[in-house]
Amino acid sequence: MERSQIWKLGLIIAVIVIFTVAIIPTKNDPESIRLGLDLKGGTHLVMQVNTNETISAEVDQAIERLKGEAVQRELPTPEIRRTDDRTFQMAPPEGVPTTEYEKIADERLPDFEVSAPGGLLELSLKSLSATALEDQSVRQAIETIRNRVDALGVSEPIIARQGGVRGDRIVIQLPGVDDPARVKDIIRTTAQLQFRMVQGSPASDEQTVLASLPANVSRDSVVVMPGDAVDQFGRAVGRNYYALDKSVPLTGTDLKTARVQKGQLGEPIIGFSLTPDGGRKFGQLTEANIGRRLAIVLDDKVQSAPTINSKIEDEGIIEGSFSQQEASDLALILRSGSLPASLTTLEERTVGPSLGLDSIKAGVTASLAGFILVLLAVLIYYKGAGINASIALLMNLLILLGMMAYFNATLTLPGIAGIILTMAMAVDSNVLVFERIREELRAGKSVRASINQGFSLALATVIDTNLTTIIAALFLFQFGSGPVRGFAVTLMIGLTASVFTAFFVSRVIFDLVYNRDGRRPERISI
Repeated sequence: MERSQIWKLGLIIAVIVIFTVAIIPTKNDPESIRLGLDLKGGTHLVMQVNTNETISAEVDQAIERLKGEAVQRELPTPEIRRTDDRTFQMAPPEGVPTTEYEKIADERLPDFEVSAPGGLLELSLKSLSATALEDQSVRQAIETIRNRVDALGVSEPIIARQGGVRGDRIVIQLPGVDDPARVKDIIRTTAQLQFRMVQGSPASDEQTVLASLPANVSRDSVVVMPGDAVDQFGRAVGRNYYALDKSVPLTGTDLKTARVQKGQLGEPIIGFSLTPDGGRKFGQLTEANIGRRLAIVLDDKVQSAPTINSKIEDEGIIEGSFSQQEASDLALILRSGSLPASLTTLEERTVGPSLGLDSIKAGVTASLAGFILVLLAVLIYYKGAGINASIALLMNLLILLGMMAYFNATLTLPGIAGIILTMAMAVDSNVLVFERIREELRAGKSVRASINQGFSLALATVIDTNLTTIIAALFLFQFGSGPVRGFAVTLMIGLTASVFTAFFVSRVIFDLVYNRDGRRPERISI
């Protein structure tokens, strides 16, 4: 055996060992190849992001920025009222020209159009800015959901936007979820953390709360939110209502991390840390409101409303009647980031494992039947050379499954279809080579020359065919989602492997059989 044949054979053996190890299940990884939702079962959700809430929150932040800048420039705080989700009006105090506030708006609020109808300043969010915010909120929602699902350990989830670049719907597929109800609750939880100043005193009904407002605070400037009334042991014993400022000086976007801690009585609480910018804003807020109540609001519910005793800059706690599991889930949600807006569930479907087992059985049966028929066809038609093609096909399948295992790719029913198509195209590569060899033999060339010419002349055709198919698969992967991507992945890996097996593995086998010890073979079984 020549030296070149030795290293080629060694490479083939190494490839077989590497990819065989990849597909053998282990204790740490009992599922070497991940199965998709259609094979394993799980949960399928379609959710809509309520982007109008993002727009409304942006306008609230703009109002706060305008007020804060006015204070810094020693201007009286103007009277501001919302007219719709995108617009608010500002009435400067008597004797103060509107030009001062218009200058602030031009400098600090570039995303707003400013007009002056009837002596008022009207600021409206620009259409382009609103569209960008809506797109950003959907993207952020996808990323937040992905972080939450990944933290729960769900293997190979599919989380994708539906409806193109302007779509506000998200498709979520969670294969093999053990506790779908808990996962769905965690996904849907908006976790919009807000810090709002409390006006008046909390009470057991809304009317009493509004009646307790100070004389200089109008009802239009506050919003009433519920919260749990707790006893001395931290247990919920009823409901209280709080009148809170409509303005939101600090939100969950200023949060750096959150963790479960123990309270004074051993109850679970949430400790949080703020970003440097959030800490600065929190310090200004608490320093200016010592002696007042600050409400910590989560998803429009007051979790706690402690009195500010001193300036606080970087850390705080969220108290509530949490169980250990609820506290852990809430800390996870806060760490992964709050959703930019609430989600509305449009479709919810649970795929049972029986459907997955039936799909696996049908898919595997079809694949094996097709694979065996292909092997029989090449063995009958190409005789001894058919054994060569069969070995190349088996190795192609091994490389395909091994690559999927190494890259943690998800196998779906379309993926199984991709494997079957790959096997068919791999056979086609061998057929092209074998037919070229036959043509050279008919032309009267020797066995060695025919083999050499057959592989050389067929190479360009096979590469061209496979390359165009791989390019099409790349487009499917880029613009498709879920099962379509699974089909594209298996097709791309399989076609790449088929070039290796058809021109390297198959050629080595021919050389080992017909080029041994310098002999000149006179016949070839093809």
